[in-house]
Amino acid sequence: MSEQNPALSLELHGVEQAPLGGGVAQLTLRTDAGEIVGRLHPAAPGEGAVLWVGGAGGGLDGPANGLYPRLAAQLAPDQVASLRLHYRLPNHLDACVLDTLMGVAYLGTLGHARVALVGHSFGGAVVISAGAASPAVVGVAALSSQTYGTTAVVDLSPRPLLLMHGIDDEVLPDSCSRDLYQRAHEPKQLLLYPGCHHGLEECQAELDRDLLAWLRQVALATR
Repeated sequence: MSEQNPALSLELHGVEQAPLGGGVAQLTLRTDAGEIVGRLHPAAPGEGAVLWVGGAGGGLDGPANGLYPRLAAQLAPDQVASLRLHYRLPNHLDACVLDTLMGVAYLGTLGHARVALVGHSFGGAVVISAGAASPAVVGVAALSSQTYGTTAVVDLSPRPLLLMHGIDDEVLPDSCSRDLYQRAHEPKQLLLYPGCHHGLEECQAELDRDLLAWLRQVALATR
């Protein structure tokens, strides 16, 4: 895994969409360095949006038995768009941050100038880095986050930071999120879930409730 590669850059060369049903579209962002695949849950221009990214292996569904599509469907009636992205190069931090920033920029072309980021595990470092780099990002939620690659956490403020972690995480201990919380500036929130492991399945109901409430508050802050 590489944290720093200043030579990396990304240019968008084209966009392809295909309907999948249920109001969701398969999305392909064609760049000069490969394709970024995603799922778009559209909403009216001018409203907020959420961009979701996975862990070191990428993926579109997130932890907790499909957290990302589940919450995206619940945000849709609020006219909050969602974009779930799969990395071009999973586990390469710089490349994954660029993918995320490309997704934020694409949401901007759809009229979504306010974007909240959600990432799990390795993706926590991705969204923290991307959040600090983009003025369009209005909040960052890091779930079961690692600490490697998170030096930018001090630069997130005044964007709100939400940290969620299972106390019984067997992959990354909850001390990772405690450390991030200590280093971050306000506004920040740390939620710890007893009996919950790295994949957050055991606390699915609580996770859904807490993350959905936070995302609604952040994405709809201008209403």
